[in-house]
Amino acid sequence: MIRYFALDIPFHRFVANTLIASCLGLVPLLLLYVLLTPGFAAILLDNRLALGSFLRQVVTNGLPIVFVINYISFILFALISDHTRKTTTPALVLLIDVPVRVAVFVGLHALTYVLSADRYGSFGGDRVQALLVVGPTILNSAFFGNISGVYLYATLVSAVPLYS
Repeated sequence: MIRYFALDIPFHRFVANTLIASCLGLVPLLLLYVLLTPGFAAILLDNRLALGSFLRQVVTNGLPIVFVINYISFILFALISDHTRKTTTPALVLLIDVPVRVAVFVGLHALTYVLSADRYGSFGGDRVQALLVVGPTILNSAFFGNISGVYLYATLVSAVPLYS
């Protein structure tokens, strides 16, 4: 059996576990966001087009972002916490993991926004406009003020076991 990278786990199992961790972090926060946003649940229940657009956005933007960040972070954690090293500390994990999560979160938003502008005509089909909204979107996500906040906190939920 081939083992995956620095992990003592088969590749398919690592991907499946990462997908499960991503969904476990994403789904409850997604439900919370829908319930906390006034009128949003009613719109999604009453309008199939709105529900379809919402689910497409989650599947094509949110889940890939959460999955990729978790994937990278789980590999980093395995490398950092290699049991042959005696210097591994939670502070070292935080020092490396947090900046990587933030950088990948921002970079993937920029990428998915540009791709959404091309593929779905989002942002008026304008790539520059798509990139211009990344900063304000990320800032607002820190306050759970948009759907990207769901993605941000979903990646942090999966980090809790890594930091403890």
